[in-house]
Amino acid sequence: MAFTQSSTDPETTQPTSADRTPMSSVDRSWLRMESPENPMMISAVLIFEEPLSISRLKRTLDERFLTFRRFRQKVVQQGEKAYWQDDPLFHIDNHVHRIALAGDAGKQELQSLVSDMNSTSLDFRRPLWQIHYIDQYDGGCALLIRIHHCIADGISLVRVLLSLTDRKSEPAVRQIRPHSAKPPAARPGNALGRITRRFMQTGQAAMDQGSLFLKSLRTEPDYPMKLATTAGNISLELLKLGLAPAEPKTCLNPKLSGRKQVAWAEPLSLAEVKDCARALKGTANDVLLCAAAGALQRHFSNSGETPPESGIRVAVPFNLRPLHQPIETLGNQFGLVLVTLPVEVTCPIMRFRQIQHNMNQLKRSYQAQVTYSLLDLFGRGPDVIERRALSLLSSKASAVLTNVPGPKEAVYLAGAKLRQPMFWVPQSGNIGIGLSIFSYAGTVQFGITIDKSIPVDPESAMEYFRDSFRELYNSALEKQQESDEQTFTALEVG
Repeated sequence: MAFTQSSTDPETTQPTSADRTPMSSVDRSWLRMESPENPMMISAVLIFEEPLSISRLKRTLDERFLTFRRFRQKVVQQGEKAYWQDDPLFHIDNHVHRIALAGDAGKQELQSLVSDMNSTSLDFRRPLWQIHYIDQYDGGCALLIRIHHCIADGISLVRVLLSLTDRKSEPAVRQIRPHSAKPPAARPGNALGRITRRFMQTGQAAMDQGSLFLKSLRTEPDYPMKLATTAGNISLELLKLGLAPAEPKTCLNPKLSGRKQVAWAEPLSLAEVKDCARALKGTANDVLLCAAAGALQRHFSNSGETPPESGIRVAVPFNLRPLHQPIETLGNQFGLVLVTLPVEVTCPIMRFRQIQHNMNQLKRSYQAQVTYSLLDLFGRGPDVIERRALSLLSSKASAVLTNVPGPKEAVYLAGAKLRQPMFWVPQSGNIGIGLSIFSYAGTVQFGITIDKSIPVDPESAMEYFRDSFRELYNSALEKQQESDEQTFTALEVG
């Protein structure tokens, strides 16, 4: 594979314990999902109102981004094991590049550049991230950021990137960490110490769990029954996931080419999205999922293809890391849930009700925890087993859809105001479509990344999404007006 290093490489075979740490099994699962068709990169495009100072950008990265040791480490392989190893030749100039689009290039040219870069894997000889500073774009500039999924999940990385920003153009002065800072040197007996600490932690955890179990028995006599019910529900979710039929064959799941096309829409008003959700007594997430389903329904209709009667499924990442806690360590802490989008339903209100029902069922399930456990299991086993399991799971969805909340107010990076952010998570296996929803400063951003072998025009898909939302919004307000009039009439009669 592209990231495998030769066992004769001295840096691979004889790293010191101080500069090398084992990769977690879940992160290793995402590492091994890398393929020519689907590079495992989380990418972001940040568009700013004015140019950035490159030197100030690098200083900000050094102060806030590189405090995470993972961004100074590269991946090394030893047989079936993977490690994070400090890059002795690390330099920020290997990761931050300045480029410019030709002439009076605009959105189309930027989307083409992002498409090309997202079709290209990162360099596994270095730490797995890249930032391209795109000069003179639309009166300001743009940043294209690519980070490998094995470093962390999309929600965590978005939060890390947002930690680089400030609420004002001139932030408070921060102490700068020296470039020469290195991790503490290994001490004799460290290996024995780690084993002892791990044993003690495991024993303490077992004692804590036993104490909690006895306390639960005293306060809740039916606790064993609840525990058995939970275990049964988890087993049922695992069985349902395994027995779920593969996605029906449509234009959305052909053999992939590995070339990506990227596009993003003009932002929606978040206030209108919330108004629509209130009118329908649902959530903003239900509204946006309905708009995405409507966009796919319009594609089927306009292409002349009959949509599947059972709808299509999308894989939605479900965060398992508490959002209120600061991110102190990276890594992947999320599961996946399969959401059915009723693309066969033409009425926007009926489509919304079906999605609302599907989401309510998923919120009461253990599907996210089950998929996270499966990724942990796959990461511990042989590569061939993971690839077969991945192929099985990816056959059960036609797209990946993410919906991440961002800052409620505009933010600044290195003194420049962020005008529009957009990001995409990678697709795995045979999935060739990624849909991304991100809220920012009173707006909702929507973007798509799609394999070129799939006969869907990205720009048209963006228009379909906006049209679908507008149709749902108008129908919701009409329904609310009718309900208000009926209530007023009933009060008059009464």
